[in-house]
Amino acid sequence: MAAKPPVPPFTRESATEKVRLAEDAWNTRDPERVALAYTADSRWRNRGEFVNGREEIVAFLTRKWTREQDYRLIKELWAFDGNRIAVRFAYECHDDSGNWYRSYGNENWEFDDEGLMRLRLASINDLPIKEQHRKYHWPLGPRPHNHPSLTDLGL
Repeated sequence: MAAKPPVPPFTRESATEKVRLAEDAWNTRDPERVALAYTADSRWRNRGEFVNGREEIVAFLTRKWTREQDYRLIKELWAFDGNRIAVRFAYECHDDSGNWYRSYGNENWEFDDEGLMRLRLASINDLPIKEQHRKYHWPLGPRPHNHPSLTDLGL
C-alpha cells in the first residue's frame, strides 16, 4: 500500500492537513475511497460498534450513509503528538423520514509510519434539530474552503 501523506511525526501544520483530508474524504460518502486511508487491519470503535479491517469499514460506511442522508461533516484538530491526532467534529444529516440531526463527537486516531490510520476511537452524541436550524448548507461533497469551521460556527 502506498503512503498516505502527511505521515508521522505530525506537526501542527501536517496534523491540520491530515484532518482536512479526512474530512474531505468522508464528505464524498464513498466507502471504498475512505477505507483506503486505513490500514488493512485497522481497528475502530464507533459508538458501541467495533469494526476490524477495510472490508468491515466499507460495510459500516455503506450502512451509515444509507441511513444518514445528505451527510455533511466538519472536523477540527484538537491535539496531536507523534503518530496520534485527536479531533472534534460535528455532522448534519437526516433519516429517511426527513428528521434532521446534528451529531457531535471526538475521535482519537493512531497512524502507522506510512500515514495510514490503524486505530480510530470515536465517541458521538446525536441531537435532533429542526431543518431551519441546520448550519451546513454547501452542496454535497467536500466543504468549501471559505465555509466556517466548527469554532467559527460556535460549535
